Amino acid sequence: MDRTHVLGRNPRTAVIWAALAGDLARGALEVVDAGGGTGGFAVPLAASGHRVTVVDPSPDALAALTRRAADAGVADRITPIQGDADRLAEFVPPGRCDLVLCHSVLELVDDPAGVAAALYAALRPGGAASVLVANQHAAVLSRAMAGQLPAACALLAGPAGGTGPGERLRRRYTAESAQRLLAGAGLVVEQVHGVRVIADLVSGAVAEHDPAALLAFELAAAGQPPYRDIATGLHLYARRPA
Repeated sequence: MDRTHVLGRNPRTAVIWAALAGDLARGALEVVDAGGGTGGFAVPLAASGHRVTVVDPSPDALAALTRRAADAGVADRITPIQGDADRLAEFVPPGRCDLVLCHSVLELVDDPAGVAAALYAALRPGGAASVLVANQHAAVLSRAMAGQLPAACALLAGPAGGTGPGERLRRRYTAESAQRLLAGAGLVVEQVHGVRVIADLVSGAVAEHDPAALLAFELAAAGQPPYRDIATGLHLYARRPA
């Protein structure tokens, strides 16, 4: 069975796999996964016949990736490289790949615009970029619902997602600000979806009772404002013009 199909049934990532499906069906692709960590996407992509270069700053994550790839029998189709996404251009020749993943990276890097430009440069003309970012609106709501009202107000007012003391993320995005960032690098955004619209809000018991219903709701709501705009993450599927 196709591993990407199996993972496409996970309510937490199904929206991303659905967006990738069209390009993945074109045949074996050259993929770069910037910040790919332990291989949650890289390993199933390799298992489906694609070649994946994973660039990540963590040696521990890359070691786990190597073990995971070996266990899955796809080590020959995955190339791990230790490095920051900010330096992607140093590791990936221009116009090298058909698909680049950049998931949960742009919130952390020093220069998001520079990383977006590097994604564009790494792609062949017509290549696609899968970008996942933390949603500012969702962070405001989650803190407000938890009774953390001062923190919610700070996030609401913050021009870059309202990060503050103790925050791991340097910034968050709205659908509009993320689209502007990618467009500024020359990428054409084709789709914007919410990832985990309610998957992080419902109890584990509800999710376990009817996972198919949760999956169906996530896929149905992902592209529809205002539901899209309160999802934990925002997924943008963009393309370098041919």
